[in-house]
Amino acid sequence: MEEQQNGIISVRAGEELDKVRLEQFLRKEIVGLPNNQLKIRQFGTGHSNLTYALEIGDWEAVLRRPPRGPVAPKAHDMEREYKILSALHPIFTTAPKPFVFSDDLSIVGSPFFVMERRHGIVLDSDFPEGVDPTPELGRIISEKMVDLLVELHSLDYMKTGLAEMAKPEGFMQRQVEGWIGRYERAQTDQLEGVAQLTEWMRKNIPVSQEPTIIHYDFKLNNALFSEDFSEITGLFDWEMTTVGDPLADLGAAMSYWIQADDPELLKEGLGKVPVTVMEGFYSREEFIASYGNKSGRDVSDMNFYLTFAYFKLAVIVQQIYYRYKKGQTQDPRFMHFNHYVKSLIHHALSIALKG
Repeated sequence: MEEQQNGIISVRAGEELDKVRLEQFLRKEIVGLPNNQLKIRQFGTGHSNLTYALEIGDWEAVLRRPPRGPVAPKAHDMEREYKILSALHPIFTTAPKPFVFSDDLSIVGSPFFVMERRHGIVLDSDFPEGVDPTPELGRIISEKMVDLLVELHSLDYMKTGLAEMAKPEGFMQRQVEGWIGRYERAQTDQLEGVAQLTEWMRKNIPVSQEPTIIHYDFKLNNALFSEDFSEITGLFDWEMTTVGDPLADLGAAMSYWIQADDPELLKEGLGKVPVTVMEGFYSREEFIASYGNKSGRDVSDMNFYLTFAYFKLAVIVQQIYYRYKKGQTQDPRFMHFNHYVKSLIHHALSIALKG
């Protein structure tokens, strides 16, 4: 049940790793590995980095590497994610423990890192068999997600290795300009509303709140729950983590938090409709209000952060579609991503114009 729920599959064609070279590397870098042969499978979910499940006897780990082909500048930085986990894990144990990083391209063809594997339940579009998705359970899961985000934002980044990579001054200005630039570099079609949206964002950047550690890819299917859903035992995909405005993190989280009355294309998004549309799960408004109450932060400017978050998500999807359009990836899942980009741009603009 767990492996089906957590999306573990045989390695996809074209995304294989050199098993011999990798096992040699692991035995050199990690002490006490069993004598069994290395087994490699793949996590089939996700549209960005490639993630693999490694097994040597009873030893388990996860390997992360960038996607095949050319990638956007500064994207998919494995060393950066490894350093983030190294800094965070000692004070925030929901972040997995990293084992080793390598930039030796002869091993798997790209930089990569290996971290601990954790077991539990990842929720996406369905609950595991045998679980009754009651409204009460939806409320509990929603509140656990709020609590985890509040906890992350309460950490003192100055006491971690993240302080040296922090540039909190002018964070939102850099974010807005940076993501507009990324969109322009990955543009494939002239979409209505983009110019109006980018102009609105540039003119409406709010004064940022006190900087915190932000995950910046905080969503339900990046969280790992215990079997009884009483706690979140893991939080993954830290590649976008930085120090900045906590409301930008909340906005990004809400751009992934789909609710029942969202437009159909937005609900379907990158795949199946997520469980957050089910009865009992918080609406975005309820999630934001709960976060504001528990964190003590003023959330009155969330319309800007939501607008920017949907634009940012549109750019991420556009970058993937650009790679597909240019033949840098042949994954058929990406064929119609341009329609989702259009929907996200329209949704972002509608929030902006509501004010």
